[in-house]
Amino acid sequence: MQSTDLGNKESGKIWHRKPSPATRDGIIVNIIHNTSDYHPKVLRFLNVAFDGTGDCLIAGDHQGNIYVFDLHGNRFNLVQRTAQACTALAFNLRRKSEFLVALADYSIKCFDTVTKELVSWMRGHESSVFSISVHASGKYAITTSSDTAQLWDLDTFQRKRKLNIRQSVGIQKVFFLPLSNTILSCFKDNSIFAWECDTLFCKYQLPAPPESSSILYKVFAVTRDGRILAAGGKSNHLHLWCLEARQLFRIIQMPTKVRAIRHLEFLPDSFDAGSNQVLGVLSQDGIMRFINIQTCKLLFEIGSLDEGISSSAISPHGRYIASIMENGSLNIYSVQALTQEINKPPPPLVKVIEDLPKNKLSSSDLKMKVTSGRVQQPAKSRESKMQTRILKQDLTGDFESKKNELPDGLNKKRLQILLKGYGEYPTKYRMFIWRSLLQLPENHTAFSTLIDKGTHVAFLNLQKKYPIKSRKLLRVLQRTLSALAHWSVIFSDTPYLPLLAFPFVKLFQNNQLICFEVIATLIINWCQHWFEYFPNPPINILSMIENVLAFHDKELLQHFIDHDITSQLYAWPLLETVFSEVLTREEWLKLFDNIFSNHPSFLLMTVVAYNICSRTPLLSCNLKDDFEFFFHHRNNLDINVVIRQVYHLMETTPTDIHPDSMLNVFVALTKGQYPVFNQYPKFIVDYQTQERERIRNDELDYLRERQTVEDMQAKVDQQRVEDEAWYQKQELLRKAEETRREMLLQEEEKMIQQRQRLAAVKRELKVKEMHLQDAARRRFLKLQQDQQEMELRRLDDEIGRKVYMRDREIAATARDLEMRQLELESQKRLYEKNLTENQEAVAKEMRADADAYRRKVDLEEHMFHKLIEAGETQSQKTQKWKEAEGKEFRLRSAKKASALSDASRKWFLKQEINAAVEHAENPCHKEEPRFQNEQDSSCLPRTSQLNDSSEMDPSTQISLNRRAVEWDTTGQNLIKKVRNLRQRLTARARHRCQTPHLLAA
Repeated sequence: MQSTDLGNKESGKIWHRKPSPATRDGIIVNIIHNTSDYHPKVLRFLNVAFDGTGDCLIAGDHQGNIYVFDLHGNRFNLVQRTAQACTALAFNLRRKSEFLVALADYSIKCFDTVTKELVSWMRGHESSVFSISVHASGKYAITTSSDTAQLWDLDTFQRKRKLNIRQSVGIQKVFFLPLSNTILSCFKDNSIFAWECDTLFCKYQLPAPPESSSILYKVFAVTRDGRILAAGGKSNHLHLWCLEARQLFRIIQMPTKVRAIRHLEFLPDSFDAGSNQVLGVLSQDGIMRFINIQTCKLLFEIGSLDEGISSSAISPHGRYIASIMENGSLNIYSVQALTQEINKPPPPLVKVIEDLPKNKLSSSDLKMKVTSGRVQQPAKSRESKMQTRILKQDLTGDFESKKNELPDGLNKKRLQILLKGYGEYPTKYRMFIWRSLLQLPENHTAFSTLIDKGTHVAFLNLQKKYPIKSRKLLRVLQRTLSALAHWSVIFSDTPYLPLLAFPFVKLFQNNQLICFEVIATLIINWCQHWFEYFPNPPINILSMIENVLAFHDKELLQHFIDHDITSQLYAWPLLETVFSEVLTREEWLKLFDNIFSNHPSFLLMTVVAYNICSRTPLLSCNLKDDFEFFFHHRNNLDINVVIRQVYHLMETTPTDIHPDSMLNVFVALTKGQYPVFNQYPKFIVDYQTQERERIRNDELDYLRERQTVEDMQAKVDQQRVEDEAWYQKQELLRKAEETRREMLLQEEEKMIQQRQRLAAVKRELKVKEMHLQDAARRRFLKLQQDQQEMELRRLDDEIGRKVYMRDREIAATARDLEMRQLELESQKRLYEKNLTENQEAVAKEMRADADAYRRKVDLEEHMFHKLIEAGETQSQKTQKWKEAEGKEFRLRSAKKASALSDASRKWFLKQEINAAVEHAENPCHKEEPRFQNEQDSSCLPRTSQLNDSSEMDPSTQISLNRRAVEWDTTGQNLIKKVRNLRQRLTARARHRCQTPHLLAA
């Protein structure tokens, strides 16, 4: 076991000599990381993960140093220093150089191993991430912590969904199922749900495990085909679930020393089509045991009690196991070395019990007799002579017995007897019998070496020439043909090799090693001398077939000759396809049961027998196309009849033309390494190889030149296209400019028309507005005229009412004056009586009355204005004043009537002046109506009205008459002035009202 210390190196070799792992432990190399600082210490590895190819792995230690180990290139590189422990790793992203690492600060980072730069930084977890699962496409990733699981888009590094759960139910693991679009979530209460990745729709839930099992699931593993789920926990029991049937189908009990299971992982196999059968179980004792889940047998184990394993990862192709040991180092195991003892062929199903030999011979005598082939005969004793004869017989029988013995305990002679009795081998044991008959060595290492060389250049475009619907079948056929081409150069140029290998590839598509060795054994034994005339068909083999056919059916051969049908048409199509085109699957299997159980010449005899058994339809064919169709399609022929005919031909054909005299006996493939196959004209193949290489180089030169010309032509075409596009663009721009110019002209024309229509509409609106204004003006003038007329009517009514009230007051005053006159006459006598006595007192009183009168007159003038506003209240006050007057009551009454008349006239004149002013300001009003009777002077005091009292004091009556005449004269003058002013205002208003009508016309 080699050991490598990384030290402080950032890159270097993993091992310095070619590793040769022992079968016992299978360790390729042990990797440790010791620092050479001031205080040296060991840096413990914590996590490890493989990439998609399985040849590179990534590992991180507790200080955040992340290394990439290239097992194929024998190199390691320090790609990142995160300065904190990593809790999970993933190295199988779509971009091969990128990886995900979960750190102790609950974040996830993506780094590039080539540029060693940070690609993205993802946050969102609130606890340590212990699992990272990447989708098969590499587009999505699921990171799992104890409280949540989050789905990330690795193209944008954005979180798409988040799985939240109750605190009482924790998460054990959330991961993608391989090669599917399903997410499996496993919780601490043993509930398991399957979700659709895109919609996150719950597809199903697995039922609860049986109550008898108290196991709590902690670790899980799924096969590569996603059909079987293995679950384990703190128990020595394993539960195997069938995800298709969604039921628990098996419970496996581990050994009693296993108390808890810490990790589970299936061991991939290149030949099991994803249905992994080997499961690795890491238990609490640090030992990882690999068991077969079908047979429940322990195959091998890694780790020990002294050097326990803490975690492991298995490469996708199943060649390496990377284990982190409990001491912090990293062990790389070779699965091939660990399974070397397991890959031996299974024990034979049939055991042969032989009788004990009567005469025991020493090994030296047996060796001597077998190698020499002759028996030494002594000349003396007859008994010894007889004994020697018996020895010879025993040796011959023993030789034949050993010749018929097969490696797996089967006897070829007995199998032939069984085959002749039933016509075929049992379907259940056919593959096993074939492996025993062909004595396949099952060289895993040699075959893996051939497979590792990759797809041969001759079969890169196999799907173009042989389009097969099944992608898996095409891939297996391509790998098998490539392995044959790498084994021998001749097979890269053999055109019929896919036709020869296809039926075996279809039969052994799940076990490519057996498929390859069956085809190789067939080529070495049953295809002897086929390549001596390469690249032409084997003329010597076809001649053998034609000689046998000529001996047994001359008529049929003559028919072929007559229609120019050669053996290349009636024999070679059957050989190059090994009868797969003309037989069904069951017929073909039955035929090859007999071919593999007999001499290699049996195949050539089968061709002759097929022609002889088909002689009737062949003799009826006359066209070459009919013959070609017959030997390339299935025909109505009983394969049992053909096989019986083959055995008949094998027994009745003369020795000189029998193919077994020219073909060697069966030779099995050698163990360990495959034999060298050089049974072909090497110079032709070398010449063809050289010519092909020359042609390939010429073709490459031609392709390079053509590529250069095409590039130049492409540039010219591109330039021409660009120029054409530029000119087209310019033309389009010109046309667009013209179109836009025309559109602008049309828009301008439309704008002009719209402006014209708008101007017409404006004119119409202006005319309408003028008419509306005229109508409004007329309506307003009419309204004003109506208001003035109404006001004049109201004034007329008010004047009439005032005149009526004045006349009534004057009449009442006259009556009061008459009554007062009577009182004065009665008092006159009293005054005359007391005149003498009171003359002085009267004189004083008169003077006081005169002063009081003046004061009262001033007070009356002041109160007169209030009487106009107060109305009837003033008349009452006036009456009270009249009653309060003294003996000069009549004089005060006359003065009061005169003042009231003057005030009324002043008020009337003021109203007329205001009306005239308003009429001047609003000339459109109609002419105010004139007084109906110009002589109407009802508003003026009449003299006759004051003369109703015939008994009035003469002096008082004279003064009243004089005052009435003055009032009449003053009132008439005022009326004349008002009438003249009204006439002038009316004429001016008429003149102004006629002006708008003239303007409108």
